[in-house]
Amino acid sequence: MVSEVDALYAETRAETGLASMSPAVRAALAKVERHRLVPAAQAALAYRNHPLPIGSGQTISQPYIVALSTDLLKADSNSVVLDVGTGSGYQAAVLAEIVKQVYSIEIVKTLGKTAAARLTEMGYRNIEVKIGDG
Repeated sequence: MVSEVDALYAETRAETGLASMSPAVRAALAKVERHRLVPAAQAALAYRNHPLPIGSGQTISQPYIVALSTDLLKADSNSVVLDVGTGSGYQAAVLAEIVKQVYSIEIVKTLGKTAAARLTEMGYRNIEVKIGDG
């Protein structure tokens, strides 16, 4: 999946200004266990570069979009980031591999509670999920 995402960087260089993933984002994308952040029925598809349904009419973003968004932030280990729309928690997890702290807010209670529980199970201590309207 990581090599497929990196190939898209080259294809979209003119629009984004980025020819390849940063080493930090590449490492984060490779480390985050995306299959643990999707419904069990979607786990076999978790490492494809596609959005997947996560319930409540929402999707987990395609890995390329998560990687690109993270790279465009230019965040580092001293950064504190607000993630609006926790969803499955995938973006928050990728960010948490790079930054000091992630604050994430989700309006859909079931999604927020599920994401918070999964992220805790995965060992993320630098992500705080709140339920509310961001």
